[in-house]
Amino acid sequence: MVNEDLALNLVRRAEALGASYAEARFEESEEEGVIVKNREVDAVGYSRSSGVGIRVVYRGALGFSSTNDLSESSLTKMLDTAISMAKAASVKIKNPTRIAQITSTSAKWASEYKQNPFSVPMEEKINELLSLDDYVSYPDVTFPARMFSVGFNEKRKLIVNSYGDKVESDVIRAEGFIFLTAYNPQKGSIQKYDQLGEASGWEAVASWDLSARTKELVNVLSDNLMRGTLPEVGEKDVVLGSEVSGIVVHESAGHPAEADRILGREAAQAGESYLKPTSLGLKIGSDKVNVIDDPTLPHSYGYYLYDDEGVKARPRYLIKEGVINEFLHNRETASLLGAEPNGAARASAFDREPMVRMANTYFAPGDHSLEELIEGVRDGIYIKSFMEWNIDDVRWNERYVGLEAYSIKNGKIEGPVKAPVLEITTGRLYSSVDAVSRNLAFNAATCGKGEPSQGVPVWTGGAEIRLRKVRVSKR
Repeated sequence: MVNEDLALNLVRRAEALGASYAEARFEESEEEGVIVKNREVDAVGYSRSSGVGIRVVYRGALGFSSTNDLSESSLTKMLDTAISMAKAASVKIKNPTRIAQITSTSAKWASEYKQNPFSVPMEEKINELLSLDDYVSYPDVTFPARMFSVGFNEKRKLIVNSYGDKVESDVIRAEGFIFLTAYNPQKGSIQKYDQLGEASGWEAVASWDLSARTKELVNVLSDNLMRGTLPEVGEKDVVLGSEVSGIVVHESAGHPAEADRILGREAAQAGESYLKPTSLGLKIGSDKVNVIDDPTLPHSYGYYLYDDEGVKARPRYLIKEGVINEFLHNRETASLLGAEPNGAARASAFDREPMVRMANTYFAPGDHSLEELIEGVRDGIYIKSFMEWNIDDVRWNERYVGLEAYSIKNGKIEGPVKAPVLEITTGRLYSSVDAVSRNLAFNAATCGKGEPSQGVPVWTGGAEIRLRKVRVSKR
C-alpha cells in the first residue's frame, strides 16, 4: 500500500496552498473475471490499477483531481489542478461548501474470506461455468441464449484528511451472474437474470450452488412460458417476494433518502426526491414498514466498516414504523442539514469523487411466515420476482412487472401468472402494507448514480410483504 507519509504530505501541501480542508484517497485494485456464453468461453479478463484522488475546499469551493501516476511531478500537477479548480469556482460561490468534522479516527479493517479467489486456477473457474449448461433443459422449451459469469475484485485503500482521520481497508468481493432466455415457437420467449455478490472469497461460489440456481431458473422460466395465464385485472391483495420488496425499497426509500438528491445536487444526472429537508417525521406508510440501510452486514455485497470519507459506518433506519426517520449523508450534506455524517459516502474508484450512496437496503422482517401472508388472501397474486421495473425521477410513481408470479385463491397458491403489473405511488404502496414476514433474503445489484456514472455493489432485499387492495393490471 502507499506510504502513509506520502498521503499526509499531500494533505499538508494542500493546506499550505490555502485549502481549508483536504482529503487524499489512495487505492489499489485487482480484478479478474470469466464469461461463458452458450457453452463457449466468451471472455477472460484480468486487470490491476492504482491511483490517488484528492479533494480540497478553498474559500468555500470544492475541487477534485486524480492521477494514476504517483511520481512527484504528477502528484504536484494533480494537487495544483484541484486547487485551481476550487479557486475558479470560489469567485462566485453563493453557498460555501462545509465538510463536517467529527471525532477523528484511526482504523484498519478488512473483509473476511476462506480462500483467496485469485489463487484458484482459471481452468477451475471456466469448468465451473461450462458445467452449468448441463442443467439447461426442459420439455418443449429451448434456451437460445445462456450466459454465466463469475468475477472477483480486491480493493485496498488508504484515506487521510485534514481532520486527522486515517483509515486503511482491504476488501475482496465475489460476484456471479446467470442469464437465460427461454423460447417456445407457440408461446414466444421469456428471459431473466440472477445476480449474486458477496464480500467473500472463492467459497462464495460454492455457497451459491450455481447448478441448483440454474435448474431453478430453467424451471421458473419454462413453467411461466408454458403454463402461465394472464392476470385478472382489478383491485387485489398482493404478496411481494423479497426480490420485489428489495427493489421497491432500494428505489423508493433508499434513493429518495440520499441527501444530495434532497438538496437538488443530483437533479440533472439521476433525478430528485419526493422528500424535502423538512421531511423527517413524515408519515409515509403503515406502522409495519421499516426500511434499513446497513453497510456493516457481514459478507454483504455492499459491505464496509468506514466510508470513503473515513466516517465509521452504521445501520441507517430510513423508515421506522412508517415514518421517515433518517437521510443518508456524507460530510457535506450533514453539515448543510445540521446532521451527523452517517457513513454514506462512496466512490467507485480513485478517480471518482465520493457521493452519497446506499449499501444494503432492505425491508426489515416482521412476525409472520410467508404461508401466513398467503393464507390471509382470498383473491390475489404472489409476485415472487420481477422482470422489469421503472420509477419516475422523484421516486414517487413506480411500476413493477412480475416474472415468477402465481394466483392466490382462498389462501392457497394456484397456477403461474404471466407478467402481472403493479403500478402505484410510493405512498400508496407503503400505506397498503398490513403484514411482513420474518424471513430475510438478499439479491446482489450494481447501483448506478452520478455523472460520470459510478456503479457500486449493493444488496437489495428483505422480507416478503403483503399489500391490501391495490390495483393489478397486465402488460
